[in-house]
Amino acid sequence: MTINIKGELIDLSKPKIMGILNLTPDSFYDGGKYNKVESALKQTDSMIEAGANFIDLGAYSTKPGAKPVSVEVEKKRLLPILEKLTKKNPKTHFSIDTFRSTIAAEALDRGAALINDISGGQFDNKMMDTVGNYNVPYVLMHTTGKPEIMQKNPRYKNVVKEVIYYFSNKIQSAYKAGINDIIIDPGFGFGKTIFHNYEILKNLEFFQNFELPLMIGLSRKSMIYKKLGISPGKSLNGTTILNTVALIKGANIMRVHDVKQAKECADLLQALG
Repeated sequence: MTINIKGELIDLSKPKIMGILNLTPDSFYDGGKYNKVESALKQTDSMIEAGANFIDLGAYSTKPGAKPVSVEVEKKRLLPILEKLTKKNPKTHFSIDTFRSTIAAEALDRGAALINDISGGQFDNKMMDTVGNYNVPYVLMHTTGKPEIMQKNPRYKNVVKEVIYYFSNKIQSAYKAGINDIIIDPGFGFGKTIFHNYEILKNLEFFQNFELPLMIGLSRKSMIYKKLGISPGKSLNGTTILNTVALIKGANIMRVHDVKQAKECADLLQALG
């Protein structure tokens, strides 16, 4: 299984790692740590050195209950840092975590390589066409609503079946928009209770039926720290355990805060053959 990024075929037969670079002041785990140029550059260097294959930049907090910010604020947070990063690291593949097509286009014009859309095109009906026009990979995630409301009593009759049905429709929409490289992400923590999250993880192998790359974002999320009664800062061990389960069940990309530990996890599982 491969994806095409700027003419380079990325082989996903060995799991890849997407390092998270939050440029917001209010992200649930590391908000405010890396929203200045110097700290963002330093953290990016650290993640690349630790083995990150992609760096995912987000300038709009999507934690549950997060307040919306304007397009102008998102641009101001994102674009100057992205320009510095792509200039310093021309061979690194930068992903942009946004659901706005205008942000996606301006970031792609500045050297970004793929788009990570938490909404799967639900929040901006121009997003898929924009990504198709640029011919870049698209992370298609599942969520049930915008961050400020998504955790208000989410309900499913069968969460696994409903998320699979969602992807069945959205994948076709993406292909129609001219997107050739689709990565699916079931959206742990997005419009789902802790029970829903574990049901999806327990049945993650069913998502392989789409024969598309599967990305998982479990890093330090509430399904770990609330279940264990700890803080996000103490949830690295739990993250590694669940990442291991996800890899065994067919995940191809891990989106993480802690690149070194995720790479060790992938490397040790690879050693088992």
